[in-house]
Amino acid sequence: MRFLHTADWHLGRQFHNVSLIEDQAYALDQLVALVADGGIDAVLIAGDVFDRAVPPPEAVSLLDDVLGRLVLGAGVPVFLIAGNHDSPARLSFGAPMLAGQGLHVSGRIDLPIAPVTLEDAHGPVDVFALPYVEPAVARLVLDDPDLHGHDAALRGLIATLAAHRTGGRRAVLMAHCFVAGSGESESERPLSVGGAGSVGADAFAGFDYVALGHLHGPQRAGSERVRYSGSLLKYSFSEAHQSKGFNIVELDQNGEIRCEQVAIRPRRDVRIVEGSMAGLLQEPPGNRDDYLLVRLSDSGAILDAMGRLREVFPNLLHLERPGLERGGTLQQGGRERLRRSERELFASFFEQMTGEPLLPSQQAALDTVLADLDKAARETDQ
Repeated sequence: MRFLHTADWHLGRQFHNVSLIEDQAYALDQLVALVADGGIDAVLIAGDVFDRAVPPPEAVSLLDDVLGRLVLGAGVPVFLIAGNHDSPARLSFGAPMLAGQGLHVSGRIDLPIAPVTLEDAHGPVDVFALPYVEPAVARLVLDDPDLHGHDAALRGLIATLAAHRTGGRRAVLMAHCFVAGSGESESERPLSVGGAGSVGADAFAGFDYVALGHLHGPQRAGSERVRYSGSLLKYSFSEAHQSKGFNIVELDQNGEIRCEQVAIRPRRDVRIVEGSMAGLLQEPPGNRDDYLLVRLSDSGAILDAMGRLREVFPNLLHLERPGLERGGTLQQGGRERLRRSERELFASFFEQMTGEPLLPSQQAALDTVLADLDKAARETDQ
């Protein structure tokens, strides 16, 4: 059996107040095209399909379009679970009717959790869909007041699946959680304070493949069989180095797996660019339309740095000045050093505005003005 594992679409997300809906549609077109080409027996979406519990209309429309093309157009069954960003009740609307068409949605936890059985040339494969559940909800569902923390909640829910496991039959599990020891990104919402939000990788023992959601970096979680597909797109600059895509998993007759990550070509990449103002303006690196964080190496004053850079990089989203943040000349002590710092800052500003350095006569005039200001400050202090 060959299936596609994806997660963390976060439809409707904004990145530094910029809507990503067109970027998400561009990426999902590639997913739909791959499935439509054939050879995929099922699509597994492991939570956080929306970015918030009440998604914007355009996000709902995009999901409707994509699921329609997958289930009705390509005729491929889709399994979708709720993540911590999703509303379980909203996502579950119409689930029994949709299941008859091949769209299996698991928003809320309803016991018993029975599998959906798929068939390939080698026999049945059971797919268990376990949506994200807060420990407090798990305590109610399992009627266990002593159940605390995400690890205990997840293990308790997985234990209920045992009654529906058939010996010798291949089994796939979908879940949305943070597996201890995995790599995090800045764009993920913490599941809890401290370490209570993590679960142990050994909780998934016995499944042939575990399709996880929540962490945005594609990675294994303690085992070849337990994997995060990663998010659809880069949702923070901490993810700039990551390759986004989805997992294509082949499950053979013995339950052995082979996993390949297929990369997504983004409409615009997310990159971090470093250099001086002059260097970046003269030789802009890479695609100018990418979403950028620029780190300027200049230590002097620059008038309207963001505006000038956006003339070249229209999607510049954030600007950093590491030299100034580390202190630089602005935080040097002593009145004489402060006076020199002001002189250097003005000289840098003058050169940025005119393209010419200060002449000796202009430097002398500046020194006179700074001396007068210093004298006035001393007299005021007295």
